Amino acid sequence: MNSAIVPSQTATAAQRPDIDRFIAGLRHHSRWKMLKEFCAGEPRTIAELVKVAGCSYDNASKHLFQLFRAELVARGRGRVYEMPKQYLPMPGQPVVDYDH
Repeated sequence: MNSAIVPSQTATAAQRPDIDRFIAGLRHHSRWKMLKEFCAGEPRTIAELVKVAGCSYDNASKHLFQLFRAELVARGRGRVYEMPKQYLPMPGQPVVDYDH
């Protein structure tokens, strides 16, 4: 018997969002505006993101669902959304690294 354990994925690969969903999540300029807002590291409500994205509440909700489905944002407590901690930029840097 071979007792060697070979991991199927590295830790980094396991944290990457699915590339097809990732690309689909970035297809609309309103989503880019929302992601920029999330880079501040603070949770945001849908009402706050409506103002940032310049769209209706319903459209903002749909955009957030697409970002959530693509694993670009996470649902927080109290109906807020936030960027997953592993993707937040380093303090003082406006760059988000999704490792793709």
